[in-house]
Amino acid sequence: MRLVIPLVLLGLGSMITALDFTIVYVALPQIARDVGFSPYSLQWVVSAYAVPFGGFLLLGGRLSDMVGRRRMFVLGMLLYGVASLLGGLAASPGLLICARALQGLGGAVLMPATLSLVVTMFDEGPARNRAMTVWAVCGASGLSLGALLGGMLTGVFGWPAVFFVNVPLTVVGAVAAFAVLTPDVARRAGRFDVPGALTGTAGITGLVFAIAHGAERGWTSAGAVVSFAAAVALLAAFLTIEARTSSPLMPLRLLANRHTSAAAWAILVYGLTLQCVPYFVTLHFQDVLGYDAMRSGLAFLGPTLGITAGNLISERLIPLLGLRSTMIFSVLVGVAGTVVLALSLSVGGSYAGLLVGLVGFGLGAGLSFNTMFILAATGVAAHEQGAVSGLASTVLQAGSSAGLAVLVAVAGRDTTGLTGEAVRAATADGLRSALLVAAAIAVTGVLAGLTLPRAARRSPESETVRGA
Repeated sequence: MRLVIPLVLLGLGSMITALDFTIVYVALPQIARDVGFSPYSLQWVVSAYAVPFGGFLLLGGRLSDMVGRRRMFVLGMLLYGVASLLGGLAASPGLLICARALQGLGGAVLMPATLSLVVTMFDEGPARNRAMTVWAVCGASGLSLGALLGGMLTGVFGWPAVFFVNVPLTVVGAVAAFAVLTPDVARRAGRFDVPGALTGTAGITGLVFAIAHGAERGWTSAGAVVSFAAAVALLAAFLTIEARTSSPLMPLRLLANRHTSAAAWAILVYGLTLQCVPYFVTLHFQDVLGYDAMRSGLAFLGPTLGITAGNLISERLIPLLGLRSTMIFSVLVGVAGTVVLALSLSVGGSYAGLLVGLVGFGLGAGLSFNTMFILAATGVAAHEQGAVSGLASTVLQAGSSAGLAVLVAVAGRDTTGLTGEAVRAATADGLRSALLVAAAIAVTGVLAGLTLPRAARRSPESETVRGA
């Protein structure tokens, strides 16, 4: 019982980082009108958060191990609060994008601190699985709950409210951390991997930027080509540095752990695909079905319930089936739900017609989210959980940034000369294509499960999941 209140606080941290990915989705049309974004530049309201988030997660994870997890948790909360205040006050595209980037930096500090705290507070096995389920429910549900809350706030108070709502939450989180989280112990002095931090952070940021820029301006544009070449060079330098330094930012030996390497692949695929689905569902609700922000937010109750159910079911399935079978099953459920959802998109469709696909997608996402992060932490020493959390979170955010940029390009349709229902039909066709491409890529997530050894069936009372 003594760990329940700290776990609730860490769940709040997980929810805030997930919430901010989607809370702006249903507010995007209003933001575009009021602030002055073009249709293509509007994706940067999302990507400006994801790029620094993905780029700085390795650094944030390592700092949690070296500086202290509670300290980094508090710092992440404060960065979020300041950035959210600036975002709500922004009156131009440039200022809003800067605020979103600062939020992303806050997320890069907060997410690995939160995840590593959860992992190190509970022993590997049923106790950790249960705690990770709470963390996953808060995080994965936050993705859909963000759209629900964003719709309600935008409909009642206008788009700045989706930023201002974070301010009191982060203040409460930062203050509560001093009361309920264990103080950081004195840490042994060690050399910080400055070259690794610089090359790794710049390389990942550059790679995500190159993909986002290429999808918007063309893959052969100067910005995309130069950014991609620079990113590859920086990441090559990063790997070389990590292999040679005595105190690496990301110890490469962690990838020798079959659980961690399989999880990295599964998380990348999830980020490229299922993580992006809510963005396109939001566009369908508003641009095709004509929902306002409030109704769009309420429509996300379906996938939110599916995600929550998936998180809870995964805790039961892992001891019974093992991580390998649960991972494969979760991918197949998510793919099936996304395909059903894609085929249900139409101008004359109804919410009831979408509900099976929405819930199926949510169920698969919830199963996957919990299973992937339990898998990543399995067999890793406590003093390296921050690094693994940073690695897993980096892969997720980099994947989602890249996936969103590519899928937005797939969904694009030329509507020049079209009006009324013809525009909505073309939009629905593009969104359907994006979801089908996402489902096709998501199938490759099965390969992550196949790399793991088979496990015997276990009873619910099984003490560990060592056999995966």
